[in-house]
Amino acid sequence: MYFKDASEENDIVPEPAYDDVWLKSLLPTEHRISFEERIILLLALIPHLCPQLLDIFFSNNKLIDRPYTEFGGYRGLSHGGFLPTGETAAFLIAGNDVEKRMQVVGLFNNRHWFYTENIIRLEGKSDGEPPLSGKLKISEEILSKIYYNSQYEPDYSVDFPAKIITTALEWDDMVLNYNTMNGLEEICTWLTHNKTIIETWKLSRFLKAGYRSLFYGPSGTGKTLAATLIGKRNGMSVYRIDLSMIVSKYIGETEKNLGKIFDMAENRNWILFFDEADALFAKRTATNTSNDRYANQEVAFLLQRIEDFSGTILLATNLLSNIDDAFLRRFQSVIYFPMPDKEMRKSLWQMMLPQEWLKKSTSDILNIAADYPISGGVITNVIRHCALNILSNDTMQFNEKLLLDSIEIETNKGK
Repeated sequence: MYFKDASEENDIVPEPAYDDVWLKSLLPTEHRISFEERIILLLALIPHLCPQLLDIFFSNNKLIDRPYTEFGGYRGLSHGGFLPTGETAAFLIAGNDVEKRMQVVGLFNNRHWFYTENIIRLEGKSDGEPPLSGKLKISEEILSKIYYNSQYEPDYSVDFPAKIITTALEWDDMVLNYNTMNGLEEICTWLTHNKTIIETWKLSRFLKAGYRSLFYGPSGTGKTLAATLIGKRNGMSVYRIDLSMIVSKYIGETEKNLGKIFDMAENRNWILFFDEADALFAKRTATNTSNDRYANQEVAFLLQRIEDFSGTILLATNLLSNIDDAFLRRFQSVIYFPMPDKEMRKSLWQMMLPQEWLKKSTSDILNIAADYPISGGVITNVIRHCALNILSNDTMQFNEKLLLDSIEIETNKGK
């Protein structure tokens, strides 16, 4: 049609009888897909599924002996085929129609569902170049569904120094006090109903998107487990950020490293978990030197970036007093994880100890164990120590002496 090569067609828009079931199955939510959106989705997928279909775009303009500008496209480092850009999409949809071209540009703005649901982006456009010159890139989530029929999980790397954390435990396995559980339930309620709160009730005028919560309390009291189970209960991946890869002594590098993580996590169904968060979000100091001023600027940047993030962020620290007050004001919730009391410790021991270890004296041993004011994390280590001793000595059985010896070894660590 474009080159008027004896084609009787004058429009590429088909009758509205095509079936979008397969395309819709790849998307996170239901959408009425327009013809233009369908063309863009298919164009972005073709290099991955049927790359030879785009070879026709390698045609050269014989008058000037170079590729046609209007086709767009670029060459990859290893891929030998034609890779589409926004220009390629505009050529197919709009041809020489400038008004339609402007409509195509609108399909790539940050309010369209291509962007908000992380489906397609235009990437790699240099400063000052036309917006459609960016590479047409389908998201890793969509490709993961096609290739592996599974959820996308990025690899640990310099650009994304985070590891997914999982657990075999379930929500009911957590042993926490009433106030702590209440706080965790509130987070789950937000994750389940945030669209109702923000969109249906139109509270977006007053409430920012996203949720930020700080967990604090002694080590081993269940902060990491709680973050993991919130993700598991709500079908979200939880990524623990490696702060050793984030924090840098070089000016500007910490913000840059953190920025990469937030950019990658934007519009994804993830929870970002910052353990030992005071390494990043510590209190600001008096500005006595240029280093102090820069450190304070760094904290201010982190504060703003977290506040603007539309996803879910959970932070954990052992000491609440280490966290800057400006951060505390911007958390939707601050949840305390106290050391377990005697009844909670008894429940933890009962849940964790293998049934075959427990004899008639079960109640006595549980009461003895519960008398020791230790956290769930320490209890786990004690049970591991007992298991190793039983396996290394054929005659040894679980009893009061083994239990007390193991508790003493664990509580005397570092002394």
